[in-house]
Amino acid sequence: MTKHANTNAPNTEKGVYDVIILGAGASGLMCSATAAYQGLNVLVLDHAPKAAAKIRISGGGKCNFTNVNVTPEHFICQNPHFVKSALSRYPSTAFVELVERHGLAYEIRGGGKYFCAERASDLIQILRTECDWAGVQFQLNTQVKSVQYRGGEYFLNTSQGNFKAVKLVVATGALSFPKLKATGIGYDIAKQFGLNIVKTSPGLVPLTFSDKWQVRFSELSGLSMPVSVQVNGHAFTEAMLFTHKGLSGPAILQASNYWQQGQPIVLNTLPEYTEPQVFEALLALKKSGKSLPKWLNQVWPKRFTQIWLEAYPMDSVLSNITHEALQAYAKQLTHWQLFPANTAGYDKAEVTLGGVDTDAVSSKTFECKTQKNLFFIGEVLDVTGHLGGFNFQWAWASAVACGMAL
Repeated sequence: MTKHANTNAPNTEKGVYDVIILGAGASGLMCSATAAYQGLNVLVLDHAPKAAAKIRISGGGKCNFTNVNVTPEHFICQNPHFVKSALSRYPSTAFVELVERHGLAYEIRGGGKYFCAERASDLIQILRTECDWAGVQFQLNTQVKSVQYRGGEYFLNTSQGNFKAVKLVVATGALSFPKLKATGIGYDIAKQFGLNIVKTSPGLVPLTFSDKWQVRFSELSGLSMPVSVQVNGHAFTEAMLFTHKGLSGPAILQASNYWQQGQPIVLNTLPEYTEPQVFEALLALKKSGKSLPKWLNQVWPKRFTQIWLEAYPMDSVLSNITHEALQAYAKQLTHWQLFPANTAGYDKAEVTLGGVDTDAVSSKTFECKTQKNLFFIGEVLDVTGHLGGFNFQWAWASAVACGMAL
């Protein structure tokens, strides 16, 4: 986006616009500025009192806004090819260039994650500034009561009056973070115009337990340790956090996108070691006569060692333990199978899996294939990124692609 004024003369009829964008979140703000820079008269409607509430709280208040390495493989979608066009046309380097032009101080953390150096509100201010430069108009704290399509125009009845536009962009987000007034209105609009909705569920969400492990994990609440977690053929090696109700942290949040109720997760509690390497380490302990708890305390937090040995007792000194028993213990340490009871739900979910079926939407313009001038972008679509700034990059990329096509 380039700084210049919107020279397009605004429509003189009150409430009439070239484009109405529903949602003042990441994709809505980015799309509105992009469209307005093309000379379009753009209105952004949102039911929340402030724009970009999700940006404000994400990343611990510092917003992990993109990633150094963004590929289609970082996204979950029934059509894995759908994300390729937008991501290739607006890569993460393009967004970094944008925020650098505004002087945003940022830092790059492990895994190539970009964060605001100070606060997420700095990023929001950049987006709002771009919207101001482009001449975008806002109508916040506004409930949309109905959407109708007549004579080639979209008519919106809202709590703040009636609005109409030739083009309507749905950038409403999804169901995660209901405390931020997240709703399913985007799905309702899609259904109204005959689009299919891929089944939705909480994504990037903690896992809860209801058995003995819930009690044990509660005792460890707040403790973090590195693990490798496997679920449904996918593996993630990152930190795991114990909570009062179960497990969280980056490794578990990543795994939650692929976990189905009734399935196990498999943890390697010593992610730097393979099962054979752990077996060799146990053999070395047996030969040396050194203590198993002491060795475990070198690689684990002591509180976890205590809980583990209560659940899976083993002689402190391994001199009398058979090779077969040591092999079984090595497998237990590296292939620890647990059965979560559920996820922590949309209240704790960072994103929503599923959404508007991408088969119904152009991957180049994001226009609905069966409904003229109706567009869907961002999280409302059946596109979910891994943890690490990928969902925000999808918001920026899909928004720019749509905004340029309006």
